[in-house]
Amino acid sequence: MPKHAPLTVADLNGDTPCCPPLAQGRVPAETAAVLAPAFKALGDPVRLRLMSMIASAEGGEACVCDLTPAFDLTGPTISHHLRTLREAGLVDAERRGTWVYYRARPGILRQLAALLTVEPATGS
Repeated sequence: MPKHAPLTVADLNGDTPCCPPLAQGRVPAETAAVLAPAFKALGDPVRLRLMSMIASAEGGEACVCDLTPAFDLTGPTISHHLRTLREAGLVDAERRGTWVYYRARPGILRQLAALLTVEPATGS
């Protein structure tokens, strides 16, 4: 990605890494501003568990009706956490009848993983 083009959330859906891993170079301020909301959203234990449940769900999606019973929280609280994941660009949501189904967005997950990749030192 050219240095003069600021990173956008849409750029996070691609397969091309947004930037080198943290251990290889500094993250540009613009890139950090785009990635930070996703990391912040995953910084909550409930949201991290929800993300794990959605990403690992059979068929690639999970119904809110299957997510809510896994927690000792109210439906509105779970909805708040799911909305935070959606607003951070980590999941997509689709209403079908009375239920909402969530699907992980693999592009942004690849970008976050690539940023955190630590290559082993040569000779190790």
